[in-house]
Amino acid sequence: MSINAAMQPEKYRRNPTPNLADRQWPNNQLEKAPIWVSVDLRDGNQALANPMTVDQKLKLWHELVDIGFKTIEIGFPSASQPEFDFTRRLIEENRIPDDVTVQVLVQAREHLIERTYEALEGVKKAVIHVYNTTSVVQRENVFEKSKDEIKAMAVQGAKWVQEYAQKASIAHPESEWVFQYSPESFSQTETDYAVEVCKAVMDVWQPTVDNKCILNLPATVESNSPNRFADQVEYFIRNLPNREAAIISIHTHNDRGCAVAAAELSLLAGADRIEGTLLGNGERTGNMDIVTLAMNLYSEGIDPELDFTSPKKWIEVVEEVTQITTHPRHPWVGDVVYTAYSGSHQDAIRKCLLKQKNGQPWNVAYLPIDPKDIGRDYEAIIRVNSQSGKAGSAFVLAQEYGLNLPKWVQLDFAPVAQKLAEEKGGVVSHIDLFEAFKAHYALGENNDQLENYKVDRNGESETVQLEISGEIWAGQGQGTLSALCDAYQKKTGASIDVIDYSEHAMHQNAMPDGKDAQAIAYVYLDTPQGKTVGIAMAQDTVSAMILAALSGLQR
Repeated sequence: MSINAAMQPEKYRRNPTPNLADRQWPNNQLEKAPIWVSVDLRDGNQALANPMTVDQKLKLWHELVDIGFKTIEIGFPSASQPEFDFTRRLIEENRIPDDVTVQVLVQAREHLIERTYEALEGVKKAVIHVYNTTSVVQRENVFEKSKDEIKAMAVQGAKWVQEYAQKASIAHPESEWVFQYSPESFSQTETDYAVEVCKAVMDVWQPTVDNKCILNLPATVESNSPNRFADQVEYFIRNLPNREAAIISIHTHNDRGCAVAAAELSLLAGADRIEGTLLGNGERTGNMDIVTLAMNLYSEGIDPELDFTSPKKWIEVVEEVTQITTHPRHPWVGDVVYTAYSGSHQDAIRKCLLKQKNGQPWNVAYLPIDPKDIGRDYEAIIRVNSQSGKAGSAFVLAQEYGLNLPKWVQLDFAPVAQKLAEEKGGVVSHIDLFEAFKAHYALGENNDQLENYKVDRNGESETVQLEISGEIWAGQGQGTLSALCDAYQKKTGASIDVIDYSEHAMHQNAMPDGKDAQAIAYVYLDTPQGKTVGIAMAQDTVSAMILAALSGLQR
């Protein structure tokens, strides 16, 4: 009994799958992309509360072509007038590129098959996808037919598809027809029986190595774990006569949340072709998400042969025509999937990016691919909030303003960024962060205290003379900062030491008040009042260095 009386696991049984003790797929590795088939315009469309209009389908069609799909299932033209009209527009308006094949779905019923060929009159190349259900539950409870009767339906459907193709070729001999059969609910069908039905269909079509048919194996309802579905696929392929004359296609749904995994393992099991949709739109929990599977391959160095470099463009179209918003954590293309809020994650990403060299294999913690590959810049990788540490604010200031903060500056500024994030109650913008940085270090506020300076070098020694607020400071040392410390001691009697120092060139737009800063300097001082950090931006590195030291002393 379940610990929760409302749950009744005893109601359910595991779906039987072949006992494949010598399965080969776990030892296989993928080396290339499958044949991709978008079913967004058909399977995805039929799952929408408001199906797409013809104009919406056309808009999505062009995005699918631009992405690089070479086979696109455009609809069920015998099912409704809009579906028929869309098919005709593609053909009559010559919208189908020569290297793209359209696919249409039809049940194994003669009048529907006849109507389908009417819709496709004059097409250059089309896949006629005929199907009938073969699962136990559908045979027994829906159709109330025996195995032989269900197989006879499949055979008759295959004959009609072939006969009407021959008739269509008389009027349009240039049209090329490819036949596809699906034993619907393959995942819930006895695998031996699925082989038997598909063999009977192939006996009708008589495909060859040079003129293959397509056998599509759907997990119409995902009822098995991905490994057991892969067993079904491998068993089917190993037991199918004349397998070399068939393209094995997979069409998985996502009821168990494993549609991508099942499709990926099916490729290991020997499948050639994958049907799915962009972002997984489809009935119930959805279809197999082609974007996720394609990017999975890409992340392992396999060319997916689809162009997902501009997700913002096609996601906007998908969302418009489906009226479904993309989840911000959707794999690979969600708005925040490359974003780190955690301080430790941010620190690891920042350090790895600093070490990542052009031409080297990608090797960055928490980022499985370079976000720039799919049109994302680094601005959104790290976002500062109350969970962030020193690395988060340092990364944002580096990316947006070119501030390469030394570690001791990061530590000094981290509490300021933390307090700002807590006050904001969410993500801190780079603008707010930079304003807090300027305010904390009084950038640009004390530049006028240094009225003039002169530095003389004599071998390894330097002499510095400063005019600060009308007073003259003078000192000598082995470098400019050393001489400045000497001048400060002579002027005040207090001893100071430079713990660390850093400088670099500046972004042209980062100087406060619109001034054109060329350099920024960071100075870490040990004073009688304690350790302090001074930062300044100026036209040259020497000026920035002196101003930074003075700023630190004033702080």
